[in-house]
Amino acid sequence: MFVTLMSDPVQEVIRKYALQNAVFFKGTANPKSVVGKVLGECPEFRSRSSEIIPLIESIVTDVNKIGLEAQIKELQNYDPNLMVKEKKERIYELPSLENTDNGVVMRIAPGPSGPLHIGHSRVSVLNDEYVKRYNGKLINRFEDTNPEKIDENAYDMIPEDLEWLGVKVHQTIIQSDRFELYYDITKKLIEAGEAYVCTCDADHWRQLKEEMKACPCRNLPINEQLERYDRLLSNGYKEGEAIAVVKTDIEHPNPAIRDFVALRIVDHPHPRVGTKYNVYPMMNLSVAIDDHLLGMTHVIRGKDHLNNTFRQEYIYNHMKWKKPRFYHYGLVSIPESVLKTSIIKQGIRNGEYIGWDDIRTGTLRAMKRRGIRPEAIRRYWIESGMKPIDIQFTWDNLYAMNRDIIDDISNRYFFVPDPVEFQITGIDSIDGKAPKHPDHSERGYRDYSISGDIKISIPSSDVENFKEKGMVRLKDLCNIRYDEPAKYEGTDLSVLKKGVRAVQWTASGIPTELHMPDGTVLKGISENTLNSENGDMVQFERIGFVRLEKNDKSGIKAMFAHR
Repeated sequence: MFVTLMSDPVQEVIRKYALQNAVFFKGTANPKSVVGKVLGECPEFRSRSSEIIPLIESIVTDVNKIGLEAQIKELQNYDPNLMVKEKKERIYELPSLENTDNGVVMRIAPGPSGPLHIGHSRVSVLNDEYVKRYNGKLINRFEDTNPEKIDENAYDMIPEDLEWLGVKVHQTIIQSDRFELYYDITKKLIEAGEAYVCTCDADHWRQLKEEMKACPCRNLPINEQLERYDRLLSNGYKEGEAIAVVKTDIEHPNPAIRDFVALRIVDHPHPRVGTKYNVYPMMNLSVAIDDHLLGMTHVIRGKDHLNNTFRQEYIYNHMKWKKPRFYHYGLVSIPESVLKTSIIKQGIRNGEYIGWDDIRTGTLRAMKRRGIRPEAIRRYWIESGMKPIDIQFTWDNLYAMNRDIIDDISNRYFFVPDPVEFQITGIDSIDGKAPKHPDHSERGYRDYSISGDIKISIPSSDVENFKEKGMVRLKDLCNIRYDEPAKYEGTDLSVLKKGVRAVQWTASGIPTELHMPDGTVLKGISENTLNSENGDMVQFERIGFVRLEKNDKSGIKAMFAHR
């Protein structure tokens, strides 16, 4: 039977998968891995595994003898597609929304105080995922009713951030264009007896609320309320002298839900509309009105907005509007990151930060500059989901997800920080090569050829070990013994089993700056072959993944992504 199998076409299948496994693992195939592949393609042999396994082991032994280059060549003759590793992708999906039969209209509502940061991306991704799933409509609504906190550039930066994040916006709304709508609805609330204009001292009004008592203005006749309202809109009051208030339950057990401010006077020019208005809507008024008028069907927000939802529902009830379906996810804390736009803006002004994309910050622009892919950010928030429990953002998890995306496209190179040079004697020339990517030999090799006065540099952090052990392995090149000058010691890899360290190295090289997220800059030299790299993401071996911001013969500037 063994002889029959030897003449059977199955041996071609075995050799094919033996070659593939060998290429994937640097020239050495594992018989057990090949068994799984063969039986997967030829399930009819499962009942005869006791006979086929010896054949697989025999063929694997033959394949392992021919060497990596011959294995690659033979595998390419079988099928070049076998050179690419298959990746099993998990499917991550958010829970279904309720009441979606008639489609969905959803929104994101950034305040234009600066560009988006990693925390903002959560609600953007969640809304975008649902709109795409249900073929709905996503509205980007700039909530710019606090003129003192607006950065004019944010009106352009935020759409750019959303586009990079892969969020598809169907309509953009700016609240500072809609003040007349807010005024009109507030008047209707007053006419219905569901709102009033208050001229009480602000502290006294809040104290009365705490005591579940109505202020003297609350129950004034509607005609008098409307007169006050006309005066409010015609500059008849100064800042702090009057507010418009939506009535709720003055005896509500939660003090935060009791009567809330709808309009207030702000004597500060708006970056877009200047001094056209000085009566500004508060968030709960403008949001409730816009969500209704823009036809929102589902609203996703953090549970820190739960009280706001309760307040806004009063407006819906007063106006007899249909409410959207509200979802509240748990809060997220993001450690080790500067997110607050006011802090970053001040840092830019005083020269501490170079701009909104400074990699010491948590802006999406900083993420992009470092090489964090939007697909990784999206996956992170989908996996986090919309559960009401609070969570802590884990950078390591985001980096792992990003690594899944960039590892396959990132070629490998040597970067030597803080280099220390050694002269090597005992040989006239040294040749070596290393694959640009261990899983993609078809991309070619980094070829090294050093002759004449041979000098190499290694990281200063490896010098002490070099002295102590007396030998070091120059990765993918040769071994050298510590001396003055250092001496060539052949290419035997078995020295690694004796505790000799393999280190990065360069001969000459390109001046390189590697910028780290903590603000430090590692200066050193990179191997010359890096200048031929076409992509922007590479891996500096033993250091981590980096994004090349500048790459030419004059020097390299790279941003550290993660290990």
